[in-house]
Amino acid sequence: MAITEVFDNTSEEILKPTNIAKPIAGFPEIVIVTFSEKVLNVMLKNNQAEVISSMISGFEHMIYKTKYDNTEVAFYMSSIGAPATVGLLEEILVKGGKKILLFGSCGSLDNSITDGHIIVPTHAYRDEGTSYHYVSSGEGEFIEVKTANRTFEILKEINIPAICGKSWTTDAVYRETRRNMQLRKKAGCVTVEMECAAVMALAQYRNADIHQFLYTADNLDCEQWEARLLGNMPDDFRERYARIAFEVAIRL
Repeated sequence: MAITEVFDNTSEEILKPTNIAKPIAGFPEIVIVTFSEKVLNVMLKNNQAEVISSMISGFEHMIYKTKYDNTEVAFYMSSIGAPATVGLLEEILVKGGKKILLFGSCGSLDNSITDGHIIVPTHAYRDEGTSYHYVSSGEGEFIEVKTANRTFEILKEINIPAICGKSWTTDAVYRETRRNMQLRKKAGCVTVEMECAAVMALAQYRNADIHQFLYTADNLDCEQWEARLLGNMPDDFRERYARIAFEVAIRL
């Protein structure tokens, strides 16, 4: 059976999120998800936070709660990649999360997009496996990010420059071949990352309010790969993205 044929909405899940996670009284409805330990440390440094729960996915993911502009917000660092990210989000939804914002770095497929620019994905190409368990392959190669318009509107409201575009979600960071990149560009993709298609398939299946923005790090649209900000991001960039995430999240 091919991965594109695994979607099953006719029988019951065996292991359910409710077997692992339980609702938590007073759990913040707004949840921010980062993929960077250094960004997480910035969030902890700039906000008085307390641990309210944890999750296990390879390591223990502490969930923190803080008040930002008099609004309670939870935040945590996710593992990278579609399966782990979606598994943790399943548990967050059970615990009580209602409005979720993910933000993380991406690779640029357009050389003209400057380093660190913010992208709001509108659709995500399904080059991973997780999304096919949540949304049938018959619904197409792209998952629509139905919250993209609202995310982009909020960024405009707070005067943050951003662009919208399609993204390529892959499971294989070291198999982003030149041919496949050109095919994804031809289909309209401007970024590549590892979670968006799966996360938005989860949102569609669970009817969850999930948002995402990306910031460009490395560049693939060149003769030789360019690291740019990947692994070399100044601290003020991390401060900026963390601040933007909180400002967007409290407006969801």
